[in-house]
Amino acid sequence: MSRDRTAAQDVARAALPPLHGVTVVDFSELLPGPFFTQNLAELGATVIKIERPPHGDNVRRMGPGVFHAVNRGKRSLLVDLRGEAGRAEVLALLEDADVLVESYRPGVMARFGLDADTLRARFPRLVYVSLSGYGQQGPWAALPGHDINYLAACGALAVSGEPGGGPASGFGLPLADLCGAMYALSSTLAALLQRQHSGVGQHLDVALADCTLHWMNARFGAWREAGANTLTAQREMTLVKPAYGAFRCRDGHYLSVAALEDHFWVRLCGTLPLSPFDGEPWRDLKARKTDAGRINARLAQVLAGMDRDTAFELLSRADVPATPVVEPCDVAALAQFVERGKFVGAGEDSLPLARFPVAMEGVDADALGGAPGLDSGRVV
Repeated sequence: MSRDRTAAQDVARAALPPLHGVTVVDFSELLPGPFFTQNLAELGATVIKIERPPHGDNVRRMGPGVFHAVNRGKRSLLVDLRGEAGRAEVLALLEDADVLVESYRPGVMARFGLDADTLRARFPRLVYVSLSGYGQQGPWAALPGHDINYLAACGALAVSGEPGGGPASGFGLPLADLCGAMYALSSTLAALLQRQHSGVGQHLDVALADCTLHWMNARFGAWREAGANTLTAQREMTLVKPAYGAFRCRDGHYLSVAALEDHFWVRLCGTLPLSPFDGEPWRDLKARKTDAGRINARLAQVLAGMDRDTAFELLSRADVPATPVVEPCDVAALAQFVERGKFVGAGEDSLPLARFPVAMEGVDADALGGAPGLDSGRVV
């Protein structure tokens, strides 16, 4: 074989997406499961979305924009699992499938004979992913829930909000939903890799509360080291940090500042007039932590007398961590993301969708197309 031919074959192989040839049968609805399988689709997997007739995934009607964002490039098939024909159709699809994803409450798939034990006995190479709020067992397994409930369960909600206030009702992103989707993605990819060695798949019990609990480890470690054993102490550590926050500027815009480390603090003090905190003992982080409230009040006072862009230019030039608080409608025009080509359909809308964040050979978000319509599926 000639070198040129070998090189051409290498290029052709490299151009294939990472999950080329992987087939996913996806029973999930709403956000966590579809966002997880959307990532699989963006990485090149074939995703067949199984929807319940007559209306399909509830989010089609509850939030059509969300449905489009997390179901692009998938196929849709309306299947009535209560009928023999519908179950037979699913079993036929699973003959060639690598991954099954379901997000029903525990026990629902078993009623249709589609539970993990039954299907893995017939399809031993299948990676079966159950994505639920609290997992497949435990006293809360059957409870309904949404993002705020899972954040509440794992301790995250209790340490949210403003100092001295109650827990925040939201962060602006459904953190537990998206956290669970990412753990589902990483564990599924690991299971597919493991299958190459073992020859068999496995059942992945992915609970949104468990996943968010794992994210809490960084907080647990910090609180344990500091001996912060009360909620008041934990909230103080989490919510009050010196020279750290979003500060309102003279023009009404906000600037985020995060000068935590000693060297960043020194640069901040060399750029903005922060007297009396610009000398000793505040050059040490421990001292600044004890005076965090007064330091932030002084920084807020200084920034309130400056326009945001002026303050950002000064601080960035001094190598101080600072970034404008960009509003969602302005994100698509931000030079940082524009230059990196981070949007699908850029220029078509003020709120285009973001691409898969890591550039990889063969991954082309523009080739996915839109989400499937119900009329593109057939009812079984």
